[in-house]
Amino acid sequence: MPDLLLEFLSEEIPARMQAKAADDLRKIVTDRLVAAGLTYEGAKAFATPRRLALSVHGVLARHPDIREEKKGPRVGAPENAIAGFLKAAGLKSIAEAKIEKDAKKGDFYVAVIEKAGRAAIEVIGEMIPEVVRGFPWPKSMRWGSGRLSWVRPLHSIIATFGPETEEPEVVAFNIDGITSGNETRGHRFMAPGAIKVRRFDDYVASLEKAKVVLDAARRADTIHADAKNLAFAQGFELVEDAGLLAEVAGLVEWPVTLMGTFDQAFLAIPGEVIRATIRNNQKCFVLRDPQTAKLVNKFILVANIEASDHGKAIVAGNERVIRARLSDAKFFYDTDLKARLEDRLPKFDGIVFHEKLGTQAERIARIVALAGQLAPVVGADAAKAERAALLCKADLLTEVVGEFPELQGLMGKYYAEAQGEDEAVAHACEDHYKPKGPDDLVPGDPVSIAVALADKLDTLVGFWAIDEKPTGSKDSYALRRAALGVIRIVIENQLRLPLRLQLWHHFGAVGRDEALAEAIAVLHPLQEQIVELSATDIELAVKLEVLVSEKSKRLTGPVLVQAHSHLRQSRDLLAFFADRLKVQLREQGARHDLVDAVLALEGQDDLLMIVRRVEALAKFLETDDGQNLLAGVKRASNILRIEEKKDNKSYAGAPDAKRLAEPEEKALAEAVTIAKKEASAAVAKEDFAGAMSAMAKLRPKVDAFFDKVTVNVDDGALRENRLKLLNEIREATRAVADFSKIEG
Repeated sequence: MPDLLLEFLSEEIPARMQAKAADDLRKIVTDRLVAAGLTYEGAKAFATPRRLALSVHGVLARHPDIREEKKGPRVGAPENAIAGFLKAAGLKSIAEAKIEKDAKKGDFYVAVIEKAGRAAIEVIGEMIPEVVRGFPWPKSMRWGSGRLSWVRPLHSIIATFGPETEEPEVVAFNIDGITSGNETRGHRFMAPGAIKVRRFDDYVASLEKAKVVLDAARRADTIHADAKNLAFAQGFELVEDAGLLAEVAGLVEWPVTLMGTFDQAFLAIPGEVIRATIRNNQKCFVLRDPQTAKLVNKFILVANIEASDHGKAIVAGNERVIRARLSDAKFFYDTDLKARLEDRLPKFDGIVFHEKLGTQAERIARIVALAGQLAPVVGADAAKAERAALLCKADLLTEVVGEFPELQGLMGKYYAEAQGEDEAVAHACEDHYKPKGPDDLVPGDPVSIAVALADKLDTLVGFWAIDEKPTGSKDSYALRRAALGVIRIVIENQLRLPLRLQLWHHFGAVGRDEALAEAIAVLHPLQEQIVELSATDIELAVKLEVLVSEKSKRLTGPVLVQAHSHLRQSRDLLAFFADRLKVQLREQGARHDLVDAVLALEGQDDLLMIVRRVEALAKFLETDDGQNLLAGVKRASNILRIEEKKDNKSYAGAPDAKRLAEPEEKALAEAVTIAKKEASAAVAKEDFAGAMSAMAKLRPKVDAFFDKVTVNVDDGALRENRLKLLNEIREATRAVADFSKIEG
């Protein structure tokens, strides 16, 4: 079967666009082939700085013949209906249609449409110009007097099609004056001459001879291996950088690795600053001493040419630029060291964090207060936590971070250390941003934990308060990441952090209103009473004023209503945490229904305890007792749900012991009482495995009850009593989880 080879040769394609462009080319062309009825066996796309290439092998040589029958109107139908049928079917007259008989519906017209298949090369010749003109570059340009838009000026197009055993044909088309052919060019400097190609294999080989490595992965492997070997030969170690490696592989067609040197004096700058300077400005790799893991005054650069002087001029040019850049970096660093971090803080008074949330200075004040509150909860020194929270954002105003924003936090640590801050405070300046993603480590020092939690919780509460929540795929302020960060910090550090109170109180702090904060403090003990209150603002204000009249005479209705609104928001935010926790646990292999079963219980705001309940429940359900008890509880729940709906009433409340007639229901009632007591005691001690063991004792009693006892009897009082007994089973298991949410 024939193979298709495409190549688009242009000026340099930005490295960041190459991989996606290659994938887009493969997908767009193959999708169009399939849509045209031309199936294929495989396809692979490639990108270099100057070319996009695609090889599609095993393409169907010819579009298959098409024969279809189009049913028309009945014989004798109105002329308009027949005319519409002829137009749709492409017939000149009704005589070209055949008549089919139907015993029930009568005779009707049928048009037989036959289309001869076309050669694949013709279909491809029409298709490729459309692909080129509509190619989805992030940015494109026009050049000269033409109308074609491409990422950079397009010079030539290869398009060949044919089987391996024959000479392939050129797929003929012309795009804005560029005619397809079978000719390309090699390396811009080392082999700029024309190269004729036939099919993919000789195309790759010809490019290789012309100093072009087509495969980006192979270029990256070559760079990586050569850089490591060059470093090893000098007794150094390459500092791995996958992102830079991928970028550099997109900058060269024929990679040549070389080593350069910079002044030893620059090693006084923090290593991360040196690396950022060399990486960002010259796309070079840095090296370190394998014994000390500290940077050395060497770097690896990747050239795109085998120079006649073995790269001496290229190395010298890079050394000259890097010397100038490192001089700038050293100046920035030395300038930053002249001022203490706290001396920079007044500038935050004039920097708006968010128009609805105040200045950066106000935000820092909130983080300081919250970090101090969280410190005893996470085992941190409150004074150190508050000091770290005060300084943690100060490096945003430094020269180095202004030049290299990716070093924020890290430079805060260096500057804090330089001015003699406590080690825990200095490390918190760096670690409070963590975790930045799923692969990042979480802070482990208590002071860092307190500040990291305060920073993330302030962000979440703040944007929740102004109703800037994530919607669908939109999450402009990375609130999902912040919530997952809180969850990971709490769980991985095994922290007991009930969130409900923390969140609601911080809504008051975000509101920047002392009266509001006082209202939340006064209402907090009453939250279970007021959370479901629903009325107009005026009616709600009156109800709330009555509730708090003995505790505070000065709180007015409006501020109480606002505090009540924040209670609703805090519960909404808590639900958001629950959703993120479900995502986290599912990624770790936990069953989603078990997570739902635990989260369905009221008052679940201790993330660590939720996780432990889920783990204990999963282990319990792996046993026969767990599976059988689950079946019994779900049976009881289903009966209750049906009967409560039918009777329009709840069967909550304890059953009447005098109406327990059968031995099995008496035994079950006794077992439920014992299990509830034991399970509740175990849960109070956070012994969830013990609670499961208490629940397991119910299994034989539940089985016996359903084997011997009929629930829906004619005696109404007895039926109600037995339904209440079923409800007792349901309520007993809710000490651990809502079994009705569990599948199976």
